[in-house]
Amino acid sequence: MRHFLFITTLFTFLSGQAFSQADSPYATSFKVDAPIIAAGVGLSYYGLTLIADKSGLTEEQINSLNRRDVNRFDRFSAGYDSESARKVSDFPFYGSFGLPVLLLLNDNVGSKAGQVMLLYVETMAVTGTIFTLTNGNVERTRPLVYSEDVDISEKNDGNARNSFFAGHTAATASATFFAAKVFHDFNPDSKARPYIWAAAAAIPATVGYLRLRAGKHFLSDNLIGYAVGAAAGILVPQLHKKTNKTNLSLIPVSGRYFNGALLTYSF
Repeated sequence: MRHFLFITTLFTFLSGQAFSQADSPYATSFKVDAPIIAAGVGLSYYGLTLIADKSGLTEEQINSLNRRDVNRFDRFSAGYDSESARKVSDFPFYGSFGLPVLLLLNDNVGSKAGQVMLLYVETMAVTGTIFTLTNGNVERTRPLVYSEDVDISEKNDGNARNSFFAGHTAATASATFFAAKVFHDFNPDSKARPYIWAAAAAIPATVGYLRLRAGKHFLSDNLIGYAVGAAAGILVPQLHKKTNKTNLSLIPVSGRYFNGALLTYSF
């Protein structure tokens, strides 16, 4: 999704203080983080080209679709097509991208603005890589295609085969859980932390529900998107913590036989 790419511009403006370590719970390195971000942006762009090249269903294929062919877990939503839900979902979706920026109003976080924004860009780059490469290689028909009220031109568009997995939900969860994780780590004594985490969980859940009602994604698509986004939002900052002893690193990779993200362990 193109929404993942615009965030990288933040790194350019704030790179001057991005690697400042003093009084920060995180340790960042240009030699490590810059290549990850560059790889993530490049792979996300490649994934977008795969998504753009998808072909839609023929009218014959559309007419042969049967809700009973959808697995039982997801079948209930086959045919959902709420246009109002789609429009409303954009508000928490786009709004979530600004939450990590609002964190800078916190004195502890704001003093390390460059470093925090670097980690934010890296988080979204990792999420973008996983989403676009997965979506670009998996063809799953959206629930709205099963609706008799949706115009045939929308049903046979290539975008109608982008159900797996939910990119809006994943991106929102990445942003909100990243914001909660960073606030948590910079403010260990704050009584607001439980409320921040609750909000971080509720916002992408709301987006997921609205995308479900809009017929854009099945429940399983949203659950996977939520999990991927939340994992990236939490793990990227955690893997940079000075006190992190896991020796884990997360790197976007692309090759002849594999596209995705590689989790490595250093002995």
